[in-house]
Amino acid sequence: MKMFTKLALVSSIAISANAMAMQSMDDAALSSTTGQDGLNIGIGISKVTIDQLAIHDNDGYSDTTKGGTSTGGAIVIKANGDGTGGTITHGIEITPNTASLLTSHNLADLVIDTDGGGANGAFLNIAAQVSGLNIKIGEIGIAKSKTYTAGSVARGVETTGYNKILNGLTLKTGKMDANIQLGTAPQGAMINLKTTMVGGLELANLSIHDGSAGAGGDIVLDSIKVASTGSTTGDLNVDASVKVLTTGLQITSNDAAGNDIYIKGIHLGSSSVGSIGDVEISGVKTFYGAAGTTAGSQITISGH
Repeated sequence: MKMFTKLALVSSIAISANAMAMQSMDDAALSSTTGQDGLNIGIGISKVTIDQLAIHDNDGYSDTTKGGTSTGGAIVIKANGDGTGGTITHGIEITPNTASLLTSHNLADLVIDTDGGGANGAFLNIAAQVSGLNIKIGEIGIAKSKTYTAGSVARGVETTGYNKILNGLTLKTGKMDANIQLGTAPQGAMINLKTTMVGGLELANLSIHDGSAGAGGDIVLDSIKVASTGSTTGDLNVDASVKVLTTGLQITSNDAAGNDIYIKGIHLGSSSVGSIGDVEISGVKTFYGAAGTTAGSQITISGH
């Protein structure tokens, strides 16, 4: 679980790093850059590629009864083809979803203000609008980590013993908003997402590989579409918050309406094998808390 936690966190950091490539600030005058009127930033990026991403678990898995050797390993995301037939020549490729762009056609627009604050003091407020994205992920596998050299920015993984676990997938999102507060958070959390993802959330070409002895087959799902229950436009309502506790990350979803999920084209063995059909799931709801009556879910993420 720690490995997938790291994957989620590193993905967030990778997106944030690209905010360094910015378009000109569009406040009315240069004085706006001082913070007098706040600050508007348009992030104009048309494509992001990552050749390879390796997320290292430095101490490995220690349970010898289940095959553990306490040897450092890594989740590796790399290219899964030559760019034809739905494959990509990078580990990760991010492009705008042209069907769900911001009016500015930027990847993201940020409105930044500082406030003197109330009872808990001053804070920085970042209101973010993000265009819909097409996120293509190449092959995902597991490999032995190479030894890290102090001061180096390259570590790498061993090719011997590499095992594939996922052939690839595509994630399509709609445009959405988020509000971030730093310093203190009068909104109740560092990040609040209370928005509508236009067009919903879609995963396509998800292919899970079975590398166990005598197997070698794949479970292939043509697409998975998620939308809010009752939405006539296929949109997904998002109501969530993110807090950084002293013990780790806490993600809370306050979704009470539920979601509808449609899984299209389930192939067992390979993508060329006939589909066993589609699966339709309506009105999925979750609850959390000791009494099980609070609508939504709460996820905590920490290292071990």
